[in-house]
Amino acid sequence: MWKKILVPLDGSDLAELALPYAQELVSAFDSELILLYVSEPAEHEYLHMHQLYLEKVAVQMKKLVKRVSPLVVSGKPAEEIVKYTEKNDIGLIIMASHGRSGIIPWATGGIASKVIDATGVPLLLIKTTKPRRKTKGKHLISRILLPLDGSEAGEAAITRVKELKFRFEAEVILLEVVPEGRHLRTVGGLDYILFPEQELETFKAEANAYLGEVYKRLQRSKGELKIEIRSGEVAKEILNYAKRKKASLIAISSHGHSGMTKWVFGSTAQEIIQDSPIPVLVVKATPGTA
Repeated sequence: MWKKILVPLDGSDLAELALPYAQELVSAFDSELILLYVSEPAEHEYLHMHQLYLEKVAVQMKKLVKRVSPLVVSGKPAEEIVKYTEKNDIGLIIMASHGRSGIIPWATGGIASKVIDATGVPLLLIKTTKPRRKTKGKHLISRILLPLDGSEAGEAAITRVKELKFRFEAEVILLEVVPEGRHLRTVGGLDYILFPEQELETFKAEANAYLGEVYKRLQRSKGELKIEIRSGEVAKEILNYAKRKKASLIAISSHGHSGMTKWVFGSTAQEIIQDSPIPVLVVKATPGTA
């Protein structure tokens, strides 16, 4: 699925939090691991130091995976990451959400956001919180939360999750959060109107039927599979549920279809990416599914 996996680094310990996940995914998919350091123009005199740093990381990673390619390029980080991705058939980008160069600091969080906006390649965003320790006999990715909204575009992450489920024998939880109401413009401005209880129950039943169909598509691969229906504020419910269930990954589509029983993955994905303390796999819907 992912023949080449790209990990941008900036020389910081925080940025290197992406490496354990890269090792696990590269090993599972027999991918080539590409380590990319973007040296900004102001750092030109330190270019040799950057090369030495990246080669040192590459030596360590070669003890764990088969193929590692270190590369230092010059330019603006987000632009160079996207450019390299597009020209070299990268299947997945893994990067931390914050980082700090030993010479000149740059916010990987902002870089990650720019990369997500500019490329259609899936991106696994690792939060720079306390690194998760690998439990004996378990993978770092062992319980995946897959939020869906019932739209075709919102299903962009399903294929990736199905493969992860099979490779890691991971548990997958299919989650749909049904909004309890909707915003309506009134004379007084924008009001939030709650759905009648009977209508809300109808929406939940429709969500359950939809998730049942997705369940059929995923049940044949290894790993447990569950369905969960919740109601409330979408992004908040997704994050709270992920925390309660101790999910190791949230997999989301970055676009969806808005409607009475749907929710817009664009804004929801943005909230999840910003606020999730656990890794988030962002998969963009293709233009034909929007």
